[in-house]
Amino acid sequence: MENESKSIVRKIIHIDMDAFYASVEQRDFPEYRGKPLVVGGSPEGRGGVVATASYEARKFGIKSAMTSKKAQQLCPYAIFVRPRFDAYKDVSRKIREIFSRYTDLIEPLSLDEAYLDVSEDKLGIGSAITIAEQIKQAIKDELNLTASAGVSINKFAAKIASDMNKPDGLTFIGPSKMEKFMEKLPVEKFFGVGKVTAEKMKRQGLHTGLDLKKQTEARLIQLFGKTGKFFYNIVRGIDNRQVQPHQEIKSISAEDTFSYDLGRGEELDDWIEVISKSAFRRLQNYKIYGRTITLKVKFGDFKQITRSLSFPTPINELDQVIDTAKQLLNNVDLGEKKIRLLGVGFSNFGEVKIRERYDGHQQVLFPND
Repeated sequence: MENESKSIVRKIIHIDMDAFYASVEQRDFPEYRGKPLVVGGSPEGRGGVVATASYEARKFGIKSAMTSKKAQQLCPYAIFVRPRFDAYKDVSRKIREIFSRYTDLIEPLSLDEAYLDVSEDKLGIGSAITIAEQIKQAIKDELNLTASAGVSINKFAAKIASDMNKPDGLTFIGPSKMEKFMEKLPVEKFFGVGKVTAEKMKRQGLHTGLDLKKQTEARLIQLFGKTGKFFYNIVRGIDNRQVQPHQEIKSISAEDTFSYDLGRGEELDDWIEVISKSAFRRLQNYKIYGRTITLKVKFGDFKQITRSLSFPTPINELDQVIDTAKQLLNNVDLGEKKIRLLGVGFSNFGEVKIRERYDGHQQVLFPND
């Protein structure tokens, strides 16, 4: 078992394609180039959601997972197009072929991003920065697309680095700068920190990695549960998670801890929708569907229960997820108890492949890009 008190030095690259779906559309259709383009549901349809937006559209504040109606309000002359998953999958396959020239240790996160462990690369190049540069150039030359890369000694830092100089960026966070980088990082950037957790941290006077670093491990675990141990290690540059090319996905979920305990009727329905949407985005990011929805409830006294409901066919509609989660919550006997955390998860994937249903009558929520 790895000793988590010491960081294992690896050469990790995180590659993240720039506005992937929109960039493919602009590459293939010249009339879209230089224009605000939104890939996703129609603003005229029910429940249409932005899958991704071109950088021209992002200037207006349009973001992934935003409703298409809101996107149209922000930019009335934006162009809306439906996604072409076959085209994106084909490009993604070609990107993976480029990766495989350098390493077999590739962990895809979605169609447009992946971790690569190049500690021992196939070509004997030795420099992770040089490999990242070559991969970016190959993607540009062969596919006429741009990617951003983060290079570091662990997965956490590499992923953050890839987002620092988008688009077409390359950022390196080396061992000598790791702790200083983590100390300056806002808490919102840390893995596991959502809006509610960030607010909780700030009420505790924790605004940066340095503030977290000043806390004992016991104190962070007391405040944030098992994630507190991760915070304690990561602010010291320790993240020993391996790149796992054949990782089996058994469950996908999202959860949030509230800033104060909630009773029945106190914003719970709103939170169920928010958390369900977050979990569903993650589900589609992996391009799979499950048959079981699980609701996780943690009470103010820290006791925890789960409730599940399984379906004979794969769950592929956001409304079904929200309605099921609400139904499961309504069946929980709260009594005098209040709730401090809610989670929504999916499992029972089996051999299910994503069914890319997209028609004029029913819009589908698409993965974050």
